[in-house]
Amino acid sequence: MMSLSAMCLGLFVNPPLSPQYTLWNFLPKNLFEQFRRIANFYFLIIFLVQVIVDTPTSPVTSGLPLFFVITVTAIKQGYEDWLRHRADNEVNKSNVFVVENAKQVRKESEKIKVGDIVEVKADETFPCDLIFLASSSTDGTCYVTTASLDGESNFKTHYAVRDTTVLCTDEAIDTLTATIELCPSCTLSLGPENLLLKGATLKNTKKIYGVAVYTGMETKMALNYQGKSQKRSAVEKSINAFLIVYLCILLGKATVCTTLKYVWQSNPFNDEPWYNEKTKKERETFKVLRMFTDFLSFMVLFNFIIPVSMYVTVEMQKFLGSFFISWDKEMFDEEIQEGALVNTSDLNEELGQVSTGCVCICLDGDVDGSALPARSPCSGIPHAPLGVCGHREELFLRALCLCHTVQIKEADQVDGLMAHPERKYTYISSSPDEIALVKGAEKYGFTFLGLENNFMKIRNQKNETEMYQLLHVLNFDPVRRRMSVIVRTSTGKLLLFCKGADSSIFPRVQQEEIQQTKVHVDRNAMDGYRTLCVAFKELTEKEYDRIDRQLNEAKMALQDREEKMAKVFDDTEADMHLIGATAVEDRLQEQLAETIEALHAAGMKVWVLTGDKMETAKSTCYACRLFQTSTELLELTARTVGESERKEDRLHELLLEYHKKSWTLSQEYGLIIDGSTLSLILNPSQDSGSSNYKSIFLQICLKCTAVLCCRMAPLQKAQIVRMVKNTKGSPITLSIGDGANDVSMILEAHVGIGIKGKEGRQASRNSDYAVPKFKHLRKLLLAHGHLYYVRIAHLVQYFFYKNLCFILPQFLYQFFCGFSQQPLYDAAYLTMYNICFTSLPILAYSLLEQHISIDTLTSDPQLYMKVSDNAMLQWRPFLYWTFLGAFEGLVFFFGVYFLFQNSSLEDNGKVFGNWTFGTIVFTVLVFTVTLKLALDTRFWTWMNHFVIWGSLAFYVFFSFFWGGVIWPFLKQQRMYFVFAHMLTSVSTWLAIILLIFISLFPEILLIVLKNIKEKNHQTSTQKHSPPAPEGSGRRLLPSHRR
Repeated sequence: MMSLSAMCLGLFVNPPLSPQYTLWNFLPKNLFEQFRRIANFYFLIIFLVQVIVDTPTSPVTSGLPLFFVITVTAIKQGYEDWLRHRADNEVNKSNVFVVENAKQVRKESEKIKVGDIVEVKADETFPCDLIFLASSSTDGTCYVTTASLDGESNFKTHYAVRDTTVLCTDEAIDTLTATIELCPSCTLSLGPENLLLKGATLKNTKKIYGVAVYTGMETKMALNYQGKSQKRSAVEKSINAFLIVYLCILLGKATVCTTLKYVWQSNPFNDEPWYNEKTKKERETFKVLRMFTDFLSFMVLFNFIIPVSMYVTVEMQKFLGSFFISWDKEMFDEEIQEGALVNTSDLNEELGQVSTGCVCICLDGDVDGSALPARSPCSGIPHAPLGVCGHREELFLRALCLCHTVQIKEADQVDGLMAHPERKYTYISSSPDEIALVKGAEKYGFTFLGLENNFMKIRNQKNETEMYQLLHVLNFDPVRRRMSVIVRTSTGKLLLFCKGADSSIFPRVQQEEIQQTKVHVDRNAMDGYRTLCVAFKELTEKEYDRIDRQLNEAKMALQDREEKMAKVFDDTEADMHLIGATAVEDRLQEQLAETIEALHAAGMKVWVLTGDKMETAKSTCYACRLFQTSTELLELTARTVGESERKEDRLHELLLEYHKKSWTLSQEYGLIIDGSTLSLILNPSQDSGSSNYKSIFLQICLKCTAVLCCRMAPLQKAQIVRMVKNTKGSPITLSIGDGANDVSMILEAHVGIGIKGKEGRQASRNSDYAVPKFKHLRKLLLAHGHLYYVRIAHLVQYFFYKNLCFILPQFLYQFFCGFSQQPLYDAAYLTMYNICFTSLPILAYSLLEQHISIDTLTSDPQLYMKVSDNAMLQWRPFLYWTFLGAFEGLVFFFGVYFLFQNSSLEDNGKVFGNWTFGTIVFTVLVFTVTLKLALDTRFWTWMNHFVIWGSLAFYVFFSFFWGGVIWPFLKQQRMYFVFAHMLTSVSTWLAIILLIFISLFPEILLIVLKNIKEKNHQTSTQKHSPPAPEGSGRRLLPSHRR
């Protein structure tokens, strides 16, 4: 009696919640997260200082921008978290059916408990980990896809527990009473084939019954869950560095003004003039305390040099900019009816910086995995014993029809695999290669008709139906790298058919049969085909009885089951006869070669990481133009290193030999390394004394144009990416793949890109970006990545520039007001400068600007290198923008200062005051920084016109409105009618126009000189450069295969 009682009551099915917040902790937790940012925390301190200390500006000037930034960011993060809550609820609140008292009871999936018997119907997802009890199929099997777990969308077969297979109705399944007893006397064995994992989907089976064994945090999906690591772009690091510089400038200004104030006040007349005598409290205050208070007041006065609103603008730019990638029609694939997907908008600009690092491509996923006919299935068949099943060619084709796990579905289409028009069924399998081989056999006259009651049916070339009883399947595993079946013919003969990798089959067959087939295998591998070898042997009844007994004993073992099964498999698959080899072609995706060629031209180092054997991967690299005929290949593989005990010494010799080569720029080099050699480099033995393997290897790799890593395990792919990331200079890495075995390297790289291929969506779900086809990588990097980097780099530099222009006149003004902390600008202008007057133009620019057209960027990959290595956010351009801001700030202040040498600017002799002085400076400031952005704009749209001219119009309108009304909530009406009165003076108009022109003149001059230089360069290039020869550049290698 087997039983499952509800041992773990209260364990729910839902995995750990992906949302970050709940309704109760959102406010405190979100505020804590936001104030961890230096700029936000800094402005919070400034705001508190304004509230506590008597400062020259109102707390509103710092509080309102900070409140705006915090609110917008909280709304964005709250919305994204709400989407995660909604996605979780779709899973946790979904309805499932549980059998109780011989009836189906509807429950929410999160309420399933261990021991519940669950009914799952076709195309439904398993709500928890289940032991498979019974199926609607008479043979007790079901088919599942595990795309959400391991990325594989192909069908996998699972088997019900033998003793419960007959319980296929609600009434029958309700009679099951079972107990799990952890004791040596247990005789019922359960294996992976009986376990249905949460997240997998039932296919090609009407319904199944299963008992819940793991729920909630105990499910395999929950145990394997790992959150994505936080990735930071190079732009964020540059922002932090610039922020520190401006913070030092701020501290310097506050220190200078505080020091000079007390120097100024060392004169008693300046310290306490007759019209402003100190109070008793002020006289009794400690001087050190007064100095500290004055220092804080100056910090408050100059605090706007730190652009807090830049963070919210950057967030909006990234969030809104990501939609342009999703909306790109050229990256929409008609076949799957999907476009590009952005999972992480924080890394948009990083797409434009990959040229400093490497692109790690998994060509396992770049190939088209659709079913293809086997190439020359009868070629390479040596002599085999005749009389077993007829001619040796027929034996080979029968082996292809019998040695597989292919199933038949009566449908037109399954997971994108189209059925032939002449038949009404479709082959389904866990491997597209198996389908390809079965279809190849069909092409030569042997058709697999399906499995029914453990009998495999085949239609032969004479249109006769043959029946074979399927006795055992020795499933494929990556260690053995082969699979076998044992069948009984209609005449009673027992046959074992085996297929697998050549390295796995050759040692197990007669050695005299190998040579002829090995020639075919090597030739096909060199041509880029995936090869398998096929063998067989005939069993006697005595041999079969022994194998059957050993297999059953191994399956029933509760300890070391895998080792015992492997030993039985190893003993069974011995002394076989080789009957042939197969070759399956992988079709490269369209424009894959052209895309890799463009990445090369853009200056990127391309590394190919694949699990294929070296010959296949090498041929694929030639086909996709990664290697050229002129490329000199350096090889670090088991073949060159050897298998002797001195292989580490030999590896060291090869590394030193390659490292000391005379590298020339005219010669391209490529490196080939396999998984076993890479393990020696990354994990050398303690006594090898070669701890510098890795550094020498990296130096060689960085000198090569391309690197091919074959026979790679998923963990090794991630290790390679991590190794490149940690090299000197911290190059930006990008990983792209489409299978679940690529997820580790996608998560490890600075930027991870998944391809929405036929191998499931695990890669695209775990990536930062997902594209339908590999060819879309070209536009994603060369166009979108380039433009996003240029836009956000300009945004960052522009924010620091305009805030320096804003605060420098305020600093200079202190020299003319006795360092009294008198503000130059009105509080409304201080508050709205970054929020309203100058925010929208730069936001529109950062979303729409195209300094070079997209077509030009895509067609000329070398333009990508112009912005590589974070070129626009280096210290040189930063200093240029800083000096430009300082120059314009000086022009604003001293231009208006000289205008005010005669304070009567009207014919009636009426004198203008200090608020008019500040308003003129502020007007010149707003118009200059906005027109500077207009000069930088190369791609004008109606949106740019609207926000640029609209912002200027809004400033004028606001100034009239703000100064045209007596506001009851203001204690002082100091701006009343100031702006309108200012514009009545012709001198003011002339001064504003002249100062704007003087401020922008250096920029205009640079633009004119730059355009002249570019035109002269184009003219000289056209005159002196000869016409390019036809077919120049990297070209497709001619081959009999293509």
